[in-house]
Amino acid sequence: MATPDTGERMQAVSATVEKLIVRSPYGRLLGVELLEVREDEVRVQLPFREELTTLGDTVHGGAIAALVDVAATACFWASPHIPAGSRGSTIGFNVNFLSAGRGLDLVAHARVRRRGREVSTAEVSVRDPDGREVAVALVTYKLSPPR
Repeated sequence: MATPDTGERMQAVSATVEKLIVRSPYGRLLGVELLEVREDEVRVQLPFREELTTLGDTVHGGAIAALVDVAATACFWASPHIPAGSRGSTIGFNVNFLSAGRGLDLVAHARVRRRGREVSTAEVSVRDPDGREVAVALVTYKLSPPR
C-alpha cells in the first residue's frame, strides 16, 4: 500500500523522469510523450510523424529503437530509492522487430526485470494502438551512485 510519503516521492520521480529523460533534447526531437510512471515501470508514446518513417508510412527501426532506449532509461530512474547525484547509461540492448509500425502512434511499456547494485535489466514491449506488438527488447543499464 502506498503511503502519502511514497505517493509524493513518486510524483517527484515522475517529474524528474519527464524533465530529464522524456523531455531531454533527444526526447523532444523524437516527440516522445510520457504516459505513465510507476515504480520501476513506465509507458512512453512515440507519436507518428512522417519524419520518422522509412518507406511509406512505416516507422523506421531506428526510431523504434530510440523509443525503446528512452522508455528503458525512464523505467530505471522510476524509483524513489535512487540517490541524488547518481549517473546512468544504457550499456546494451537487443531489440527484435515483430511487425511494422505503420502510420500510427507507438507505445513502449518498459519494466525493470532485475535491479542490481549498479547493473540492471528491463523488458520493453512496443505496441500500436490496436495492441499489436511491433517490437520487444531487453535493455541493460548501469546506474552508478554519486561519487
